[in-house]
Amino acid sequence: MKFFILFVISSLLLNSFATAQTLIQDSCKKAAASDPNLKYDFCVQSLEQDPQSKSAKNLVDLLIASTKTAAAKNTNVVGTAQQILKTGKLDKPTEESLRDCVQLFNDAIDDYNKTLGDVTSRDYSSANVHLSAALDASSTCDDGFKEIKKQNPISNESYVLYHKILIPLAFTNMVK
Repeated sequence: MKFFILFVISSLLLNSFATAQTLIQDSCKKAAASDPNLKYDFCVQSLEQDPQSKSAKNLVDLLIASTKTAAAKNTNVVGTAQQILKTGKLDKPTEESLRDCVQLFNDAIDDYNKTLGDVTSRDYSSANVHLSAALDASSTCDDGFKEIKKQNPISNESYVLYHKILIPLAFTNMVK
């Protein structure tokens, strides 16, 4: 009897995992087809690494999970930038541009929070606007370094963040 109960529970868990896997793969496939900047493999990897995404039952659950993942990456980028600033080894223009980036990414935190509220109230158009604003932080940060002809010390982190934001942004277009 115990074996039977264990078998049923295992089967249900495997079925739930397979359903989430299919949801992730199908959603990433549609999202990548709609946005040439969003790569299918990156989308799937990003979502499969997130426990909340793995338990998603629908696209809205994935939208919420991927928004939270992007927000967490945003916070990590701010932390990395602040650590670099603390070293005191940057020239003045690079330091000023990096401080601007920190401000941009800090401002973007509000956009993620607004996005989550928008999704909760099913206002996907506003969610799209707020995610687009968060996406602009990465681009604007990079542009600041291009203007002064300096290497962005957080370019790799900013690049990953930009692509993580593309995931929920594409999902907002799919649920509209």
